[in-house]
Amino acid sequence: MKRALSCFVLCLVWLAGTPLAAQEEFIEPPSQRLTSVSFNQLTGGIVLLQARIDSFPDTLNFILDTGSSGISLDSSTVDYLGLKPTPTDRTIRGIAGIRNVSFLYDRQLHFPGLTIDNLNFHINDYEILTAVYGERIDGIIGYSVFSRYIMKLDYDSMKLTFFTKGTFRYPKGGYLLKPSISQLVTQPLRVRDAETVYSRFLYDMGAGLCLLLSREFVDDSALIHKKRKRWVKEGEGLGGKIDMELTVIKEVRVGPYKFRNVPIFVFDDVYNVTSYPYMGGLLGNDILRRFNVILNYAKGDIYITPNTHFSDVFDYSYSGVELYLIGGRIILGDIAKGSPAEACGLKEGDEVIAVNKNFSQNLNQYKIALQVPNEKIKIIVRRDGVMRDFEFKVRSIL
Repeated sequence: MKRALSCFVLCLVWLAGTPLAAQEEFIEPPSQRLTSVSFNQLTGGIVLLQARIDSFPDTLNFILDTGSSGISLDSSTVDYLGLKPTPTDRTIRGIAGIRNVSFLYDRQLHFPGLTIDNLNFHINDYEILTAVYGERIDGIIGYSVFSRYIMKLDYDSMKLTFFTKGTFRYPKGGYLLKPSISQLVTQPLRVRDAETVYSRFLYDMGAGLCLLLSREFVDDSALIHKKRKRWVKEGEGLGGKIDMELTVIKEVRVGPYKFRNVPIFVFDDVYNVTSYPYMGGLLGNDILRRFNVILNYAKGDIYITPNTHFSDVFDYSYSGVELYLIGGRIILGDIAKGSPAEACGLKEGDEVIAVNKNFSQNLNQYKIALQVPNEKIKIIVRRDGVMRDFEFKVRSIL
C-alpha cells in the first residue's frame, strides 16, 4: 500500500510590490493509515465485511453500502444479542416500502485494529437479504462510518483500508469524481440508447446490479428504444420484493469510462426512492466493482481506478426464476410469466435439490449456473414430497 504524502508550502503575500510579513496558515495534517480488513463479494459485487459490536464476541456480517444514510442492525440479530432498541418516529425508505425504525444509541463497532465509537444503529429486518445471498446479513454500514474516514476499496486484493482524514495523494491512472455528498452520494452520468440523457444517479455500492431506473425517468426521457425487449423479473429491497423489468441499453458513461450493452432494471418508484426528477435512478456495484475506489467524503471526492475486473462480461442471462435460502433450504421464488422456468413447469415454492448434477446445496453456485446464456439447465426439485426433474434453456437478453 502506498503511503499518503503531504506537501508543506510557505506562502508569502505581496501587495503593490511591497513584501508583507509571512503569516502562518493552518495546514491539514497528512492522512494516516489505520487498518486494512478483508472482505468477500456476493452476487452483483456486494461487499461483505465482518465486524463485532460492543463487547459481544460474535462476528457479524455487514454489507458496505454508500446507499445507506446511517448504520443498521438486523432485528433478529438484535434479538439474539438480547439488546433493547429505543422506538422512534423516524422512518427509512426503500424501493419496496417505508418503515418506522428503532435505534441502539452510542454503540461501538470493532474491526481488527480499529474501534469506531458513538454509533447509532437503526434496526431493520434483513431476512430477505439473507435469503437472497445465502449468507446471514447482520447489518449494513453506511454514511455513519464513511463520513469519519478516508476509505480505500481494492477489489483486486479484496481489502478495505481505513485512513484518517487529512491530505491524501491519489494514485496515477484514475479519475476524480466530484459527486454531491450529503448522507447519500449522487453522481452525474451519461446514459445512451434511443436518446442520450444526462442525469444524476445514486452512487449505490449496496445494489447488486448495474443500473436501476425509475419508470417515470425512462418514460419522460424516452431513453430506451421502443423495440427493446423487456423481461419480467423480481427484485428485492427494503420492504420486500418488487416486480421489475430487465433490458439492455447501449451505453453507460462514468466519468471518462464507457460501458456498452449494459443490463438495466426499470421499476415503478412508488416511494420515490430516486427523488425523481432530481435523480433518474441508481448506479449499482456490478459496475462500481470494476474500479478500485477511494471514498473521501470530507473532501467530496470519489477517486476511481479501473481494476482487473473492468472488462468482465455483464450478466445477460434470463431464466425467469429466483432462488432463495429459507430455513436452510433453497426454494424457488417468483416464476416470471413467459419465462423459460415457467415453460418447463417449475413452480414457486419448489425446493431445489440439485442443479446440473450439483447436489452441494450452495446457493451461490446454483445462481452462477443460471447465469450462462444459451446453456441448458437440468434442475431437480422436491414438490409435495416427490422428486421431479426439469430442463430449460437460459435465454440471453442481449
